[in-house]
Amino acid sequence: MPKTPVSLDGKTVLVTGSPGFIGANLVLRLLKEMQGGTVVSLDNMNDYYDPKLKEYRLSLIEQAAETAKAKHVFIRGSLADKALMDRVFAEYRPAVAVNLAAQAGVRYSIDHPDVYIESNLIGFFNVLEACRHYPVEHLVYASSSSVYGGNKKVPFSVDDMVDHPVSLYAATKKSNELLAHSYAKLYNIPCTGLRFFTVYGPAGRPDMFYFSATQKLVKGDTISIFNYGNCKRDFTFVDDIVEGVLRVMRGAPKKAVGEDGLPLPPYAVYNIGGGTPENLLDYIGTLQEELVRAGVLPRDYDFEAHKKLVPMQPGDVPVTYADSSALENDYGFRPTVGIREGLRAFAEWYKAYYG
Repeated sequence: MPKTPVSLDGKTVLVTGSPGFIGANLVLRLLKEMQGGTVVSLDNMNDYYDPKLKEYRLSLIEQAAETAKAKHVFIRGSLADKALMDRVFAEYRPAVAVNLAAQAGVRYSIDHPDVYIESNLIGFFNVLEACRHYPVEHLVYASSSSVYGGNKKVPFSVDDMVDHPVSLYAATKKSNELLAHSYAKLYNIPCTGLRFFTVYGPAGRPDMFYFSATQKLVKGDTISIFNYGNCKRDFTFVDDIVEGVLRVMRGAPKKAVGEDGLPLPPYAVYNIGGGTPENLLDYIGTLQEELVRAGVLPRDYDFEAHKKLVPMQPGDVPVTYADSSALENDYGFRPTVGIREGLRAFAEWYKAYYG
């Protein structure tokens, strides 16, 4: 798909969900590389997981901003607050908006559906409306590999049908893609959605398996391995995700006019995934080795005594596997960090952070 180059230097970039896992790493890269301009970051700092981790990431951003050539402004607030979103866009007029703020988690959506409607649907609608009234050069937003639901054809391609979500979380992400497409068509807003595949790394989300498993093992608790270990995941290291997001930000879908004289929607969706799905038991084995290597767990730790094989849980899927060829073709990038390198970075961070 043809792209229009977008320079970030000297411009204002809005990143929602900035103290979140991906958001914080993206803001840190922007502050490191932008030659002037402003990074406006926004988040409601909710307690879905320990807010101290978000405060920690925000402190890293504030430290980086002290020596960056671009300025940083943090706004505490919710995407669901339409008046706030309108004020942010009216005051700062971002050239590029990256919407990473969302209520995450497949299992949490089963018991807390209202939070997903508020953040992922109403919140995203407010972002789209703001982009409509205060036009941006490019809107980039987070989708998820969860949209593929129970699809059995692998690897998952962006050309596959994704009309059968198996969780409310997945349904909200598919809805984001549909809403973005309609706004791209109606208002000629360049929009790109990114389907992330199981992102992991240092200072990640504690509800993700590698992180929660580590915390349980440290406490001496038992970890549950779902579907009796017969799961495969396309794990993607956070640095690879950020590199992909940055490249996409700098290349917006090209505006064009159709035969009817109306705009063709400047719209695209891409997978960002490792492209090499790992067996869950192998992944856990590597995690254990790296936790021992980093000194998080003792060398004589009895892992077998702290593992339990259990059935599949509601809303989950047995395999995720990304076909990222479209991203590679259009942006010349595919993830490169393997699980040992990525889990080693996580284990070393965990040791340093928790002691």
